[in-house]
Amino acid sequence: MKSLIVVNFKTYETAHGVGAEQLARAMEAADAASDAADFVAVVSAFDLASVVAAAPNLQVWTQHLDPVGFGSNTGWLHPSTALERGASGTIINHAEHKVSLEHVEKLLAQLPDGFPVCACAADLDEAKALAALSPTMIAVEPPELIGGDISVTSADPEIVSRTAAVVKSVNPDVRVLCGAGVKNGADVAMAITLGTEGVLLASGVTKATDPEAVLADLVSSL
Repeated sequence: MKSLIVVNFKTYETAHGVGAEQLARAMEAADAASDAADFVAVVSAFDLASVVAAAPNLQVWTQHLDPVGFGSNTGWLHPSTALERGASGTIINHAEHKVSLEHVEKLLAQLPDGFPVCACAADLDEAKALAALSPTMIAVEPPELIGGDISVTSADPEIVSRTAAVVKSVNPDVRVLCGAGVKNGADVAMAITLGTEGVLLASGVTKATDPEAVLADLVSSL
């Protein structure tokens, strides 16, 4: 199975609206050129449909979903609407949008089989608790390193390797990613060495002056 390079567009100015579509096209090209990794764009709900249309051969996930039904749920994100607009997966419980374990459990029960869900964990205990719910993936991201200049693979490699071990001990079918400060191919290669199956990153791509070069470098050491 290929490694995963999951790029969270967040609400960066360079990765919303037309910028999101342009970055998605660059990722689609990088995905087609790589035999070692699959690229995934994680976009704002506002940009979901337009990014899917702009890069139809790229996996496009949404940044959050809520376990709600149709009706009086103002401001919540209904899973069925995301699927209708082309979402092929979602992240949940990101450090910048925390939810409860109950939220994650209800969401997993509501989504169709085979719809990828990447649950984010701040530490080992949260990763273990999430693994018991059997999401498709768990991404460990120490909050203090998110958006920084030092990759988690260098700053705290033990949390990466220990998370991979504990998640697999709970459920060997859950894929493990890591994130926070990941910027280049060396960081990705180290993440794989530490036992993960890919990375979740954001600013290293979204704020790059030459995103095409960064995307190529991310898979250069795989």
